[in-house]
Amino acid sequence: MKSIMQKAAALAVSGVLTMGMAASLPVSYLALAEAESNVIFHAECEELEGATLWTSIYADEFPGYSGEGFAYLTNETISFEVEAPEDGMYEFTTRCVQILGEDGREQTIAINGSEYMMKMPYANTWTDFSFGIHRLKKGTNTIQLLPKYGYGAYDTITVKKAELPELNVQPTLSDADATKETQGLMNYLCDVYGEHMLSGQQEIYGGGHTEDSPNGYSGEDLQGYETEFEWIKKNFGDYPAIRGFDYMNYNPLYGWDDGTTERIIEWGTERNGIPTVCWHINVPKKFSDYTLGDAVGWQDCTYKPDETDFDTSQAVVEGTKEYEYFQLAIADLAEQLALVQDAGVPIIFRPLHEAEGNSNLDGSGSWFWWGKAGAEVYKQLWQLLHTTLTEKYGIHNLIWEYNSYDYSTSPSWYPGDEWVDIVGYDKYNCIYNRHDGKPSGSGPNEDAISGTFYTLVDLTNGKKLVSMPENDTVPSLDNIMVEQANWLYFCIWYDNGSDNFLSGTNNNDPETLKEMYQSDYCITLSELPDWKNYTSTVKPTDPTDPTNPTEPDVTVGDMDNNGVLNVVDPILMRRYLLDVHVELDVAVADWNEDGEFSLLDLIGLTKFLLRKS
Repeated sequence: MKSIMQKAAALAVSGVLTMGMAASLPVSYLALAEAESNVIFHAECEELEGATLWTSIYADEFPGYSGEGFAYLTNETISFEVEAPEDGMYEFTTRCVQILGEDGREQTIAINGSEYMMKMPYANTWTDFSFGIHRLKKGTNTIQLLPKYGYGAYDTITVKKAELPELNVQPTLSDADATKETQGLMNYLCDVYGEHMLSGQQEIYGGGHTEDSPNGYSGEDLQGYETEFEWIKKNFGDYPAIRGFDYMNYNPLYGWDDGTTERIIEWGTERNGIPTVCWHINVPKKFSDYTLGDAVGWQDCTYKPDETDFDTSQAVVEGTKEYEYFQLAIADLAEQLALVQDAGVPIIFRPLHEAEGNSNLDGSGSWFWWGKAGAEVYKQLWQLLHTTLTEKYGIHNLIWEYNSYDYSTSPSWYPGDEWVDIVGYDKYNCIYNRHDGKPSGSGPNEDAISGTFYTLVDLTNGKKLVSMPENDTVPSLDNIMVEQANWLYFCIWYDNGSDNFLSGTNNNDPETLKEMYQSDYCITLSELPDWKNYTSTVKPTDPTDPTNPTEPDVTVGDMDNNGVLNVVDPILMRRYLLDVHVELDVAVADWNEDGEFSLLDLIGLTKFLLRKS
């Protein structure tokens, strides 16, 4: 962006001289914000409904606020309305101070009744803070700052049209020795990302669906492992492109062959489908009494952190019993993966998933044993698994998918770009926690959760694919289009009676799901190309990358890149130059510094640029 702005600055001299000018304009920062085409609301927070005027936080002074003072969120709700020109995504930012929580303090914003909570970092000077990107409806939207935890100081608040990043990921795998088929699959995934969504369905593990399965299937609809897939074909006309598998039952304890490997190979070869695999690896509940190599019944095993004395922190320490057990588990896994690799089938591999659970750093909120020692140990565990499979066992048919969350603590759990190919988020928010404009309890939540999507895009600065590897409700096609939440794929969990994620109408509206499956946007099994031999057409993300030296086209003088030369452009020009080159405390648009904004200011702009050139 900087290079584009500099080029525009260099070309602006001739451009600004051709523009028409209004007779006069206000020169305050507020006027500038209102003039920018992407800003739809800007206000002093102390002037909002429910706010009171503060000029200090008790005995502490915080100079540098704008207006008469600021609002301090204590016990009362602060409210305002925003008029949105169209349905779409908007970013909410505030200028704030927060001095009570050195680790951050939760702040809650409600948008048309839907609440979003995020952690405002510690700041003892006025600092910009983003509430993220959220959907607004065309027309009037009611916004509230809720005092659930609060005690943040708010100077100004701004709402603008979101500037969404381009989804253009390079097909570079974390495993430099990946097989040809694995690279072909990655090439294909990168090509469709941002343009299409792959359909997916998780198969049931264990013995498949039987007559005793309490899921409502019977007769010809009850087809073991194929039950969900035949239901999809029958109701929507095609099978999903992606099939989810679980290597849970290949383990050093009760391990048994449930045919998962054979089904993966059949799906990837005979049916040209894409397999994704998770790994609910178990540990003995009483690990302290366990002897390595002993068989343990499944009822005495668990993957839940509070049901075992397994010390996860020792699993990354060579020579410990925990380390040796983890190595035994990896060996069992590698044996199966090698068979799949020999068959020429790559896998989207999602091990050690959902590690963080609820927001935490120390493992206190984790749902599985692999997360209970906290973020740092988890990253070591992930890296150990990656290294052992690739270097010790020669497994090179994996596209590594990491399960993240969108908490403020989540970036600390991320193993690192060199260890990850896809970042996934598991969406389970069927009835509540919805932001699709419908009230809670009004049916399946078809929200595209775009705020989460773009949080995960930002987690890796857009370098990794972002997916939805588990979900209850598939977002509606309309919500995805409006919110521009272009998830790589969805994968509905299997029907289990208590939660029929696919066929239960409380989880998915059949008509909405049918519309998705039959749309041009959604890719189904029969629409997949020969992805094992696919050659990428993805172009480099950064147009200034030295490997792609072609510079972007710039309209002379068009500082906001909207294709129109108008009075906003010289204002933005000056703003840019003040921010980057000049340390002056002057009105942003007043080039000749006479306290007014007129045609003379354009002359001042021209002279400045000529001097700089």
